[in-house]
Amino acid sequence: MSASFVDLVDLAAERLGASVVAANDEFFAPKENLIKASAAIWREDEYNERGKWMDGWETRRRRDGGDHDWCIVRLGARGVVRGVDIDTSFFTGNYPESCALDACDARGNLPADDLSRAAWREILPRHPLTGDTHNLIAVDEAAPATHLRLRIFPDGGVARLRAYGDVVADWNRLRRQGEVDLAAVEHGGFVVACSDMFFGSRHNLIMPGDATHMGDGWETRRRRGPGHDWTIVRLGAAGTIRRVEVDTRHFKGNAPGACSLEACADDTAAVVGGEPVAWRELLARTPLQPHTRHWFEETLIAVGDVTHVRFNIFPDGGVARLRLFGRPK
Repeated sequence: MSASFVDLVDLAAERLGASVVAANDEFFAPKENLIKASAAIWREDEYNERGKWMDGWETRRRRDGGDHDWCIVRLGARGVVRGVDIDTSFFTGNYPESCALDACDARGNLPADDLSRAAWREILPRHPLTGDTHNLIAVDEAAPATHLRLRIFPDGGVARLRAYGDVVADWNRLRRQGEVDLAAVEHGGFVVACSDMFFGSRHNLIMPGDATHMGDGWETRRRRGPGHDWTIVRLGAAGTIRRVEVDTRHFKGNAPGACSLEACADDTAAVVGGEPVAWRELLARTPLQPHTRHWFEETLIAVGDVTHVRFNIFPDGGVARLRLFGRPK
């Protein structure tokens, strides 16, 4: 994948709490497959009572004179979609010829009937599709949304839908909660850079819930030279960090030997662009244990309101989750 937006958060990810709430037809393959976390697979010679088994959402051949089928996804986090992957893997003679995408901003778990009357806005005009491939399509000038409606013309199958973008958190509500995880992806946190992520994506560090296995964390390759690995998290909102969790569960023979934290109040361009940044020590280098939840509070150094945190691990290894609790500014 070469499109830059694929490095953003998948707002339609199951792990964020997204769900497929309605579709006009799912005769050959169920709508829920659209947002499965796993990549689509192919099973040769497998059929069911409806026809060929397919790992995606697939409608019947249209015979009623209509021009498209549709499916509605409730996003896991309200946000602005910057680009989509309409994945037609293994759909060769049965993929749609084109698609379009609408969005609406409807708070709460509305029933499908209410969503059908929502104020939908087209964010992707009708766009041609290619079969058995990742159709990466940029989305321009989208507004914050809670739901997406995928329209396919005239019918057919789509393996996966990924909706990459920026989370728009409700900080007026979150401030009333007092202390919150400022780094959480559902609160708008984002891992902007790291030294290495050979075995596990840096984005896993701030995902909701506990890691389910070793591959569900951030893990670097074995370092053979000097130095240490690091990752930089942009907080969802500027704030004062008062409590930190470093979770190394599932990393038993490959947890880091130690970690430290630094923080700054700067813009993202400076932090990731190589410009001088005034990093301040938030947590001095501290030993870590394998397969353990570590909590740090009294040992944190007061640095005031910050926007970014650099998490250093020595010398390398894997960490399941990083939580940065504090009060938003």
